[in-house]
Amino acid sequence: MPTTTHQTPSVEDVLHAAVANLAGEDRPGQAEMARAVREAMRRREHLLVQAGTGTGKSLAYLVPSVLHRDRVVVATATLALQHQLVEKDIPALLDAAADVLGERPAYAVLKGRSNYACLHRVRDGVPDEQGALVEMPQGSLGAEVVRLREWAEEESKAGGLGDRDSAPPHTERIWQQVSVSHRECLGAAKCPYAVECFAERGRERAAAAKLIVTNHSLLAIDAIERIPMIPEYDVVVVDEAHELSARVTQAATDELAVSTIERAARRARNFVEGPEGDALGEAGDVLRAALVDTTPGRLDVLPESLADGLQLLRSAAQAAFSAFPKESSDSEADAARQQARGMVDELRKIAERLAAHNDHDVTWLAERDRSRGGKQLCVAPLQVWTQLRDRLLSEKTVIFTSATLKLGGDFTALASSIGLKPAERVDHSIDDPADLSRQAAVDVDAHVDDDGAESSRDHSAGEGEVVASDDAIALPWRGIDVGSPFDYPRQGILYVAKHLPTPGRDGPGKAQLDEIGELLEAARGRTLGLFSSRRAAEVAAETLREALPHLPILCQGDGQLSHLRAEFIANPAVSLFGTLSLWQGLDVPGATCQLVIIDRIPFPRPDDPLMSARARAADKAGGNGFMAVSATHAALLLAQGSGRLIRTQVDRGVVAILDPRLATARYGSFLRASLPPMWATYDAEVARSALRRLSRRRPSRCG
Repeated sequence: MPTTTHQTPSVEDVLHAAVANLAGEDRPGQAEMARAVREAMRRREHLLVQAGTGTGKSLAYLVPSVLHRDRVVVATATLALQHQLVEKDIPALLDAAADVLGERPAYAVLKGRSNYACLHRVRDGVPDEQGALVEMPQGSLGAEVVRLREWAEEESKAGGLGDRDSAPPHTERIWQQVSVSHRECLGAAKCPYAVECFAERGRERAAAAKLIVTNHSLLAIDAIERIPMIPEYDVVVVDEAHELSARVTQAATDELAVSTIERAARRARNFVEGPEGDALGEAGDVLRAALVDTTPGRLDVLPESLADGLQLLRSAAQAAFSAFPKESSDSEADAARQQARGMVDELRKIAERLAAHNDHDVTWLAERDRSRGGKQLCVAPLQVWTQLRDRLLSEKTVIFTSATLKLGGDFTALASSIGLKPAERVDHSIDDPADLSRQAAVDVDAHVDDDGAESSRDHSAGEGEVVASDDAIALPWRGIDVGSPFDYPRQGILYVAKHLPTPGRDGPGKAQLDEIGELLEAARGRTLGLFSSRRAAEVAAETLREALPHLPILCQGDGQLSHLRAEFIANPAVSLFGTLSLWQGLDVPGATCQLVIIDRIPFPRPDDPLMSARARAADKAGGNGFMAVSATHAALLLAQGSGRLIRTQVDRGVVAILDPRLATARYGSFLRASLPPMWATYDAEVARSALRRLSRRRPSRCG
């Protein structure tokens, strides 16, 4: 009797079924991306996909992910996208394409341990610095803690997730009363509530899932730091990939304040019977004296007193860590001991890293206010592309996607920052994977430095410098741009205020403020103002509130961002001014936002310790530090900021950039090539006239 074999459905079949059942429409860019992702998984090649807003990129990578034979991890930068995937996109895809798929693959979301409520802390309390249980806070604070504890118990009985995102509204301080970090956790073998543990259940769900959704930081911890956090997987899809390098850097950055040492020493004295706890506190005093004599900023060479203080701290922390007694049978005491021991061990590791002061790290002293612990020593990796290349790209197939991957009109800068070499890029016409790594498909254009001098050096060198090496393994990769459903030249105008003076770093001048006022008046509000600093946003808001009292202006810091956003959406006459979180994190389609103002090209500050170190490293490597770091950083933010304007096919408006260097500087062409292809003008009256016409229209959509 002949046997029947199960025929794996094609990407096109599943995508079409999903789109049809979701009452959507076929999108050429989405289909192209889905096929490319499937092919990259099959060939085991890395893929960079630029997919504009509205392409439907989530579905384009989820379809080939559920069809892939092995487990796939999807890593995002933001909780908002993680929510969208787990609560909407994945269930909708599996429901809509059930008949075509023939099965329903399991999926799970995986988060760090501190994102889950800890039943041991909920039931047995929080140890204080003397090892005793902290009494319940009084008043509204205590009531919020009680509410979270009750929620955690209900979640446990109902078999719920017990994660922070499903909890009642709370602050960071309140959440710390019901959660633990991985250092504070007793571990499944010792905790009396391990069977019910939300974090352990999350890991079990992930182990049984074919598709896991997590975040960039957890991916970095698992792949780069080699701390097993994610079950074995074959492919990882990195969404919001333009943020990966920054998120990995953030995850690998350590900070040390004297207040942290004092806290660890107090905890240690509760369990260490010898002099080691006191010695740790004394090491903190020595370090405090050294910090007083150290000037804030990047520390290319450690002052002798600071180097000695760090060596002393490292030795004291090691001795205190070794002096902790073994576990007891008292779970309450054991929890406090574990917390104290974890703090001391973390202190030891940071002190050891700072004392080593190697060439792979950048160290600096940051000036903080007292509420944040005073002066802090900080250490971050000089670059992360090596770790990404050696520990992720060399072992897994990685799909990178975002609406902004082509900086300066090309993938080279972004690819280099994550560990992919320009010479490894392959041409689509080549079919044999064995030949792919021998294709050097990207030519390096001439660029210029900040002073306007001609330079033919590769702008990708620097933070992400991938120089020629004797690597035995080449990593072939492709880069494709599947376009956007938006008609940018018809929907948007890019106005560059070429006539204005070059803006300074002290906030907008009179000429800029006058220009902003005229634009706001023409738009009748409906404006998102993106500023390079909090001070610039505040100065602009204060000045224009006086000049245009009939147009309400909100400013970041006036209230919680969620409330400001809601008010901005509810009233088209309202304008919202702010800084970085608005550049990248605000999605407001429709008539609410018809004007985006960018006050200046968002170059990093010249005294930024990490950015300046990366630029210097690029110059030393024969590259162009300004183009590699400053211009690339600015290009990414400009692309993200400009992208706030057009969010749907019916959106119309103006992006106004009030920095003439975009038009006059030699590097301006690189920056302009990173922006959406809107119709461009230097004529202010053209921009204002367009805004007046838009403001007179009846809104077709708001919010």
